[in-house]
Amino acid sequence: MSVSIAMGELLAWNEESALLWKGWLEANPAALELPCGIGGAATVQDFVRHIWGVELRWAERLQGGPETPKEALPTGPVEALYDLHRRAAVIYQKLLAGPGENWEEPYTLNASWLPAEKRTCTRRKILAHALLHSPRHWAQLATLVRSAGLPSGINGDLLFSSAVR
Repeated sequence: MSVSIAMGELLAWNEESALLWKGWLEANPAALELPCGIGGAATVQDFVRHIWGVELRWAERLQGGPETPKEALPTGPVEALYDLHRRAAVIYQKLLAGPGENWEEPYTLNASWLPAEKRTCTRRKILAHALLHSPRHWAQLATLVRSAGLPSGINGDLLFSSAVR
């Protein structure tokens, strides 16, 4: 028996989480300046840039188009960062709706940060990684802001998502 969560459901959970965090960050702008230290980000704003910038760059890789250079990603404000997420979501939606997509096709990443034996995998694995990257980091951010005395009140666990049945 095979039990699974569809990639479309993960994308919907991703969207739900992005909207919650966007709203919270806009309501709590001081949180953007908190020191972060996760993934090399100096501040929460840098970390949010990483989260949504990575979403976009993975989407661009999967669609086979040019990849936005990291240096070209906006550094703020929240609306500009959220636009990275919106652009990525449009690409993911188109890819998931495309009847001709071959998700089992091997894809080799041009990524020196990955060991050579991990650089080739299926497009399906890359998509799953891309859609789980943000929730993992939102959980880290929830802990960071709670520790700084700014609890988000966001319950981002999949169990509480209305996006997944």
